[in-house]
Amino acid sequence: MSPRSVRHNGPTDMVTPNVAPTDAAPLSSLPAIPSLPIVRGLPWLLSPEGILNRLLALSEEFREVGAFRAPMPDDREPIFVCSIAWATEICDETRFEKVLDGPLVNIRDFAGDGLFTAHSDERNWHLAHRILSPGFSMTSLERYFPAMVSALEALIAHWRAARAPVDVVRDMTRLTLDTISLAGFAHRFDSFASPELHPFLQSLGRALQESVDVLQRPSLFAPLFRARRAQYRRDIDTMFSLVDEVIRERKSQPQDRWPQDFLSLMLSQPDPKTGELLGDENIRYQILTFLVAGHETTSGLLSFALHQLARDRALFARVRAEVDEHFGDRTPTMREVLGLDLVKRTLEETLRLWPTVAAVTRAPKEDTVIAGRYAIRKGQPLGLLVNAVHRDPAAWPEPDRFDPDRFLPEPSKSRPNGAYKPFGIGRRACTGRHFAMIEAMLALATIVREFDFDDPGPLVQAPTVSAKPKGFRLTIRRRA
Repeated sequence: MSPRSVRHNGPTDMVTPNVAPTDAAPLSSLPAIPSLPIVRGLPWLLSPEGILNRLLALSEEFREVGAFRAPMPDDREPIFVCSIAWATEICDETRFEKVLDGPLVNIRDFAGDGLFTAHSDERNWHLAHRILSPGFSMTSLERYFPAMVSALEALIAHWRAARAPVDVVRDMTRLTLDTISLAGFAHRFDSFASPELHPFLQSLGRALQESVDVLQRPSLFAPLFRARRAQYRRDIDTMFSLVDEVIRERKSQPQDRWPQDFLSLMLSQPDPKTGELLGDENIRYQILTFLVAGHETTSGLLSFALHQLARDRALFARVRAEVDEHFGDRTPTMREVLGLDLVKRTLEETLRLWPTVAAVTRAPKEDTVIAGRYAIRKGQPLGLLVNAVHRDPAAWPEPDRFDPDRFLPEPSKSRPNGAYKPFGIGRRACTGRHFAMIEAMLALATIVREFDFDDPGPLVQAPTVSAKPKGFRLTIRRRA
C-alpha cells in the first residue's frame, strides 16, 4: 500500500492567522492515512524499522499541510505535526503544554509520576523538579564525572579484549546503565562482567517495548496477548524489587555516610518552597525515570554517532585530531571534555537526524486556532514528530546530509524556534540533558582516541521504542 494513497478532506492552503475559533476548520478536516475496519491505519504504519520511522516517511507526504491524522487499532486517532511552522506554534509555552499520550501513558505503569511521565499539574512533578534541578547544575555534575570515567574504563577494557566485532548497541546500553546507576545511586551493575544483559535491563527493555506494542493491537485481539501482559507485569515487579532494595539499603546506612548522589538528594533534601520530602514511592519512580531516560536515550545517541564516524573517515579524522589536541592520552577533566566543540556538534547533528525521543505530545491550554486555520480545543493532544521537524527543509538545507557545521554559532542564530527539540520543550525539557551530553562527549571522544573502525555498511534502524541502529556490529582495532 503506497503512502501516497492518502485521504484529503479539504484544501491545504493556509489562511490568515487571525481566524476566530468559531470560523476555523475542525481538525477532522486534516488529511489522514487510510483506515480499514479493526486494524484501522495500521497497515500504512507498519515498517521493519518501526512505526516512528514510518511516520517520518509519511511526514514527507503531509509537510505542506503541516499535520495529519493516523487512525490506530486502539481506537485513538492521534494527530501528528510534521512541519516547523506548526512546531513553532506548539512549542510556545504560553499557549501549549506537555500532555501524556501514546506510550507514555503505558510507561506510567512503572515510571508513575516521575519527572518524565508526570502530568504537568501533578503535585509531585513540581516537588521533584524543585528538589532535583540543583542536582543537575554544572557544579553538581562535577561530582558525577568520576563515575562517568569509571564506567567508561570498563567499556574500554572490554573492547580492548574483544576478538570479534563488538555489538555496539548492547555495549552502549551497558555503558550508559552503569554510568547512571553509579552516578545517580552508587549502585554497580558491573554490566561488562557478564556476557548477558543484567536481568533489570532485560525487564526494562521488554516493558518499554510492550508499552508501544500494545498500542498496535485491536482490543478484539487482547486475549491472544495474555502471556505478554503477564510477562509485562512480572517485569515491572522485577524493576520495582531492585529499586526498592536500593532505597532500603541506602536508608539503612547512617546519613553522614551517604554519598552525594541523586538518591541521597531525594531522600534528604526538602522542597525549598514547602519543606516537604519526596515519598519513597515517588523516589522509586524518579529512580526508574533516571534509569530509563538516562541510559536508553544516551545509548542510542552514542550508537548512531559511532556508526556515522565509522562510515565518514574525514569526520573521524577531524574528531580524533580535536581530542588529541585537547587532552591526548590522559584522562580529561570535565572542563576539557566540554571544550570539545566538534565532538559536541557531531552529537548535536546525530540528535537532529536520529532524536532519541522521536515524538512529544503537546496540547493547548485554551481553545485556539493553529496554523491560522484549524480550531483546536483545550487539552487536544498533538504529537510533535521531532524526527520529521528535524528534517524539514524550511530550516535544514539538504536535511538528510550529516553536517556538524550546522551547529556552528552563525547558522544556529537564524534557526526558527521549534526547529530543534531533541531534549523536549520548555519547562518539561529533559532535566538531565547536560549530564547526558557530558557523558556522551566523554565516551565518544575516548572511543575515537582509542580505536580504529572498519566501515560497518549502511545504517538500518531497529523498530525499538527509542531510535537505535539494527544489528550494528563494529570491527575495531587498537589505534595504530
